[in-house]
Amino acid sequence: MSAWLLPDHIADVLPSEARHIEELRRRLLDTACTYGYELVIPPLIEHLDSLLTGTGQALELQTFKLVDQLSGRSLGLRADTTPQVARIDAHLLGRQAITRLCYCGPVLHTRPERPHATREPLQFGAEIYGHAGREADVEILSLALDCLRAAPLAGLSVDLADARIVRALLAGVMADPAVLAEVHHALAAKDASTLGRLTRDFPAASREGLQALVGLYGDEEVLIEAEKALQRTPGVREALSNLKYLASRLEGVRVSFDLADARGYGYYTGARFAVYAEGAGDAVLRGGRYDGVGAVFGHKLDRERPAVGFSLDVKQLARAAASAPLRAAVRAPWSDAPGLQAAVQALRARGETVVCVLPGSHSQIDEFNCDRELIEAGGQWVIQSL
Repeated sequence: MSAWLLPDHIADVLPSEARHIEELRRRLLDTACTYGYELVIPPLIEHLDSLLTGTGQALELQTFKLVDQLSGRSLGLRADTTPQVARIDAHLLGRQAITRLCYCGPVLHTRPERPHATREPLQFGAEIYGHAGREADVEILSLALDCLRAAPLAGLSVDLADARIVRALLAGVMADPAVLAEVHHALAAKDASTLGRLTRDFPAASREGLQALVGLYGDEEVLIEAEKALQRTPGVREALSNLKYLASRLEGVRVSFDLADARGYGYYTGARFAVYAEGAGDAVLRGGRYDGVGAVFGHKLDRERPAVGFSLDVKQLARAAASAPLRAAVRAPWSDAPGLQAAVQALRARGETVVCVLPGSHSQIDEFNCDRELIEAGGQWVIQSL
């Protein structure tokens, strides 16, 4: 095997793509900053029991594990940053007030999440802690859409769901956890026949309600149909009302509902959403409410804090978003001529990119599309167009 080959679904990022990804990262963080979100940078590696505490347990199969040569303890490379940010909010910041946090850094997965996906996403996310009202849901959705518009992406559409609906239908159902996991997967796949087989021994109300969910996706009429079909299920009316409210606050995007979407069922506790963009295929952003995510990290204070947020893979976003036009650079010679270095430094201080052509390298690749050249004219260094 060649020494330069990388593991499956792991790849180098070359200059033009790296520049595009970095520009997106800056735009996303700058957009979050305009909403008042504070940047945090959790470590890439932690003790395994910390990474997999609470909601992080669902990530166990996605987490690379190793042994710390200093302590002998098991360590893990993070597969998701949200549990770490919850730990920061609960244990390190310990605020009682609302906290807005954002982050952007690599995560590592043992398996790709979907075909052709990288196992090393660059995860960007934003989260609000400390507010249980739907105002926080509206804010996080607004920020998510503004981030995608800053990319920029066109033709945005939002798919809304609520984890409480499926949870209410399964309340009191005595079934093996593996069977319940298959039920969630069948719901997400709209597989009515498999769902019927899995739920044949469930109570009638649960079985019929779950079967009804398979067909409950589409526009706002879905909410009316759901209220009729699930009227005997406690809490459903409140969840549907909340989804209708969230949809009413979204402008400039197409809104749809998929009440059977049960992906991440062990993680979310309320409204959840996925955002799609024209020509991007799979969802480019996912998020929702996950109240109590930081409770397991509490220390002396009650840390059962409400939370809502979203995340996306900047690498995936880079494939869907058009690159910004490259700002052309200035080409300069490399010499000890009087005044040349001062001229180059002055241009760079003004924000110009100046590429010095090293001796013997006139055939180098012009990555920065130089459209001007620094030349000597009458004892002065001036710029002329190429």
